Amino acid sequence: MIKKIEHIGIAVEDLGKSEELFEKLLGKKPYKKESVKTEGVITSFFKIADQKLELLHATRIDSPIKKFIEKRKEGVHHIALHVDSIEKEVVRLEKLGFEFISPTPKKGADNKMIVFLHPKTTNGVLVELCEEI
Repeated sequence: MIKKIEHIGIAVEDLGKSEELFEKLLGKKPYKKESVKTEGVITSFFKIADQKLELLHATRIDSPIKKFIEKRKEGVHHIALHVDSIEKEVVRLEKLGFEFISPTPKKGADNKMIVFLHPKTTNGVLVELCEEI
């Protein structure tokens, strides 16, 4: 079952400049920075009450974030939803006709298992399902 919006992911070209911008905007520094080698990104998380913003910076040219920025420029990349059981949600959503980029959950940033729904079945929005590890 989907519990809440876990975070909003924002693709950025220059992580340092983007962190400075969001520090000014939010009045606080990121609480966590993490490299996710499998995805070719460095993430930087800001917390606002119980919600989070995730800045995503590509570390290699074949990173999905690098491709996103080349195609669409910087901006909102995905909306992540917190779930209790990622496997159960994949089965439930596939039965309802949703498609996944890959239905196999994998380790992501911030101590989460993740999977992405294909935007063609979610009105053009990349949706990430997250389960706490």
